[in-house]
Amino acid sequence: MKLLKTTPVFLVSVFLFLSGCNQSTWIKNQGEVFGTYYHIIYESPDGKDLHQEVLQALKSVNQSLSTYDSTSVISLLNKSENGTQTNLHFRNVFEAGKKISAATDGAFDMTVAPLVNAWGFGFTNKEEMTPEKIEALKQLVGMNYLKLTGDSVIKSHPGVMLDASAIAKGYGVDVAAQILSESGCENFLVEIGGEIVCSGLNSRGDHWKVGIDKPIDDPTASDRELQFIIQLSGKALATSGNYRQFYIDEKTGKKYAHTIDPVSGMPVEHSLLSASVIADDCMTADAYATACMVMGVEKSMELMQKHPEMEGCFIFSTEDGMEVSLTTGFKKYLTN
Repeated sequence: MKLLKTTPVFLVSVFLFLSGCNQSTWIKNQGEVFGTYYHIIYESPDGKDLHQEVLQALKSVNQSLSTYDSTSVISLLNKSENGTQTNLHFRNVFEAGKKISAATDGAFDMTVAPLVNAWGFGFTNKEEMTPEKIEALKQLVGMNYLKLTGDSVIKSHPGVMLDASAIAKGYGVDVAAQILSESGCENFLVEIGGEIVCSGLNSRGDHWKVGIDKPIDDPTASDRELQFIIQLSGKALATSGNYRQFYIDEKTGKKYAHTIDPVSGMPVEHSLLSASVIADDCMTADAYATACMVMGVEKSMELMQKHPEMEGCFIFSTEDGMEVSLTTGFKKYLTN
């Protein structure tokens, strides 16, 4: 099952400290999901392996929000003229996405799907882009074109489509974490494609330690260096960047980033290379990290100031190389 294309994706390096753990209680699950990889480590109070329960929950998320599953709720909505019935996973993400879109002045907007597709980063083939084409597609962008009514979501225009790839992976992490928590696990780490939730302590009794990659252009993810190592407990971390998902136009040699600005309709062109956000839940961190990649460094720092419940790390390019802007609260998570 896939939520994203099976292409190299941004991954946060995860340092999983397992030495000295009791194999009857500490369990590690890993594999592929949503077109990427997952790693889950948890202290099971009764020694039960919860892998199948977690996978079943993630399968349900996929059947709700994957644009690569033709029978998913989001696919049925995208193909419909007027709307479709929904389920709880879809409604949770839709409602959160609508609030975050309003809070970011449209920098995050799931209805950007027609533009993402046309630029060649979505679930359909790339199109020939012209100013007229971009302007026409922009008319389909706006969460106000969709409305939840009971168990259904209603379209006001048949061409409106949703792309949940910038929020659903984080939501999947939260769903997996909820399964562990409800099963009595207090100490765990869930990571899917670099999006992370940490709870309690690792097997050494320390805070979980995770790494944030240095944003080096590398679609294969083979050339990786760490910018920071941070420690987390009871928090979520998500990172968005344009250095693993982009293409170079063969005719012009111009680089096009996969982050599309819903307002301008264009791939973003600014100095911000990656945005990492710490929040109480991974769905929120995921969506705000994407919004920050649209907004750029200065506006992202201003956004974080309006939301003291979150912290941000922004790596950007300068004439002299790379520089970093951190919110004051983010610094307390640093270990180096």
